[in-house]
Amino acid sequence: MTGASLTAERLARIERAIETVPYARLLGIQLEKVAPGEADTATAFAILTLLEPDERVTTVDLTVSYLRPAVEGTLQATARVLRQGRRLFTVSAELADSGGTLLTTALSTYIKL
Repeated sequence: MTGASLTAERLARIERAIETVPYARLLGIQLEKVAPGEADTATAFAILTLLEPDERVTTVDLTVSYLRPAVEGTLQATARVLRQGRRLFTVSAELADSGGTLLTTALSTYIKL
C-alpha cells in the first residue's frame, strides 16, 4: 500500500498514532540514536498502514544488524512490509544518517493478535 492509496481516515489514524511517539514523523522517523526500539517503531508504523482500526499486532522477532556507528546529526528510519500473510507480517527497516549513509538494518516479524 502506498501513501497515495491510503484513505483519508486511515492516514488520520496513523498520524494520531505517530503523535503519541515524541520523536516520530510520518515517512521519516527522526531518531536520537540507533537502537532496536527505533527499528521496531518504524516497522510497526509500516504495518499500521495495513491494519483495520480494531486490529492489533505484536513483535515476534526482531533482528538488528549494526553496520556503522551514528556519530551525530539527524537519522531517518525507512520501513516496508515485505510480506503480509493471514496472521504474520515480515517487515524490514533501514536507519541512515542525514547524508544517506546506511547505519543499521533490521528484519522483524509481527503477528496479528
